[in-house]
Amino acid sequence: MLSYAIKKFLYGLAVLAGVIVVVFFLFNILPGDPARMTMGQRSDVQSLEAVRKEFGLDKSKPEQFLLYVNDLSVIGVYENSAAAQEKYGYVKLFGVGKDVVALKWPYLRRSYQTKRNVTTILAETVPNTFILALTSMLFATAVGVPLGVVSAVHCDTWIDKAANSFAILGISAPSFFAAIIIAWVFGFVLSDYTGLNMSGSLFSYDPFEGEVTTWKNLWLPMFTLGLRPLAVIVQLTRSAMLDVLGQDYIRTARAKGLGRHAIIYKHALKNALNPVITAISGWFASLLAGSFFVEYVFGYNGLGRTTVAALEMSDFPVVMGSILFIAFIFVLVNILVDIIYALVDPRVKLA
Repeated sequence: MLSYAIKKFLYGLAVLAGVIVVVFFLFNILPGDPARMTMGQRSDVQSLEAVRKEFGLDKSKPEQFLLYVNDLSVIGVYENSAAAQEKYGYVKLFGVGKDVVALKWPYLRRSYQTKRNVTTILAETVPNTFILALTSMLFATAVGVPLGVVSAVHCDTWIDKAANSFAILGISAPSFFAAIIIAWVFGFVLSDYTGLNMSGSLFSYDPFEGEVTTWKNLWLPMFTLGLRPLAVIVQLTRSAMLDVLGQDYIRTARAKGLGRHAIIYKHALKNALNPVITAISGWFASLLAGSFFVEYVFGYNGLGRTTVAALEMSDFPVVMGSILFIAFIFVLVNILVDIIYALVDPRVKLA
């Protein structure tokens, strides 16, 4: 089991390494001067040269890439000075000449526009996106599983056809289109009845009350983001239930006189949830990345909205940091799911 987990961990590192290479060279071939983006259009030559030296922009592309990898690594080589220690927050391991080999958190550099550390920006927005993704997944699961069960139990009836039509609509509608329609209908046309807003964030700052939590601003983006996983869960639950309901042990349970409720929920559903759990684990990571346009349409202050706004302003360190964070979440979730599968089913390790 340990060797299996180490192998998955090494595969994950290889994937992250590939993402780092692609992200670095993709954003370094785009037009624009990062130093001028940081200092402004009217900066003097000396200030621009100082910024280029700080970010290593005065060096060749291979050297810049090595510096970028050094910043992202948990063990890096840095100048042995108080200023460098404060900037990177490293813990000295041992010295190498005038430099030190140090232990630290990955350094995602600074925003071109706000001059703030990208890690700080992500720390402020990721919790909002995490809450949105978690509630969307809970909504999709709480509605999708019962709807799939009802659809399977009433197979080929109008209930089944209605559930399938809803699932097809949910899968087919692009998130950005669904967000615009839902925001306009429930946040504008019917706002007097729903009491909901077209835009707004979960957390906001009031000059008199301080930080205010507005839960109603979560409802519309949660519903929009949960539509696609809900549709998938309905289809998976229906298919799995139909397969289980045709098994011999279900027929035996019926022959013994067990009630319909006990057969469906105590025997059939319990054995039909494996593919649904697989879908839920994969979709949760996807929702963290898929919330970009939903957050942007609803004005929800999360990782997606921050990334889109940074992309509009060519604030590449924020965009690069967001992409790397999302890639890390995907790799981490996949590793955990694979390890859980191996613990539950030993045949996975043999495969």
